[in-house]
Amino acid sequence: MNVNTKLTPRVSTIIGALVADSAALGLHWLYDSDRIAQIEKTKGLVFLQPEVENYANVKGFFAHGYKVAGDASGYGETCLLILKHLVAHGEFKRIAFQSEYRSHFGPGGAYKGYIDTPTRLTLLKLIPLAPEDFPEVSGADDDQFAALATVPVITAMHNGTLDDLLEKVECVVRLTNHNDIAVTAAKYAASVLYSVLNGNSINEGLEKSLPLAGEKLTSLLNEAISTDTMNSVAMAARFGSACHVLEGLPVIAHIVKHAKSFQDAVEANIRAGGDSCGRAIMLGAISAAQAAMQNEVEICIPLSWLAKYNNLSVAADACSCL
Repeated sequence: MNVNTKLTPRVSTIIGALVADSAALGLHWLYDSDRIAQIEKTKGLVFLQPEVENYANVKGFFAHGYKVAGDASGYGETCLLILKHLVAHGEFKRIAFQSEYRSHFGPGGAYKGYIDTPTRLTLLKLIPLAPEDFPEVSGADDDQFAALATVPVITAMHNGTLDDLLEKVECVVRLTNHNDIAVTAAKYAASVLYSVLNGNSINEGLEKSLPLAGEKLTSLLNEAISTDTMNSVAMAARFGSACHVLEGLPVIAHIVKHAKSFQDAVEANIRAGGDSCGRAIMLGAISAAQAAMQNEVEICIPLSWLAKYNNLSVAADACSCL
């Protein structure tokens, strides 16, 4: 990392989101907790090379055959894209971001890898249009985790009120996920992170943000944060480990409440299986922010993990402009 880049809580939030996503890539969308436990015993959990053999004869979807250890998932790519956008423009500019999104993920773009449903449907809306014709709402009616990929950066770089933040979050989320549940989940997650960055504990953030969670999500979150001990595998079995925010956000809440460190949170998330990268963006952001705010250590993210994240120099250069 650039020696001139100070890992403030806001910078830790952004880097934490990106590193957590990359750490989970090797076992992303592997749904068998027993297989994950076997792999952990011999190879570990984080920054593994994606290998199709790990998915053989168990429930899972091998999507990252073109990637190597240390790369980002599509979620991590979106998170980095919004970071570069905000640094370049100084503020969010909708048409510019839609253009950058289309250029990065669309045909001939820099992104190589699996295109999920909300990304694919968003691209189908944007590709035929001239930028001046891009709609204010271009996202798919989809509640998957692409909705939360921009939230850590938007929240970390926001200097206004919570109401202003939530309005901004909804605007950005509906560019990829025009879905009320997805927007509600993003607002709840943003509020939790905003609370932590303003000096509140994880527990305070999780509970005080509940009025934003909506009818469907509130009861699930209440159950997840009322547990007494960490068991991410059990929580994934209870709520689900797929790509939908109603499944993954309670698992995130459970882990960040009980995790003893950033590393503990990231590893517990991978053990839970399924869409670990989708959960990792928000989980990594909140865990890193909390550790940085508590000033427990100068750098809450393991240095060896930072070194393994392949886009670190790009992210660090962007963060140095904050």
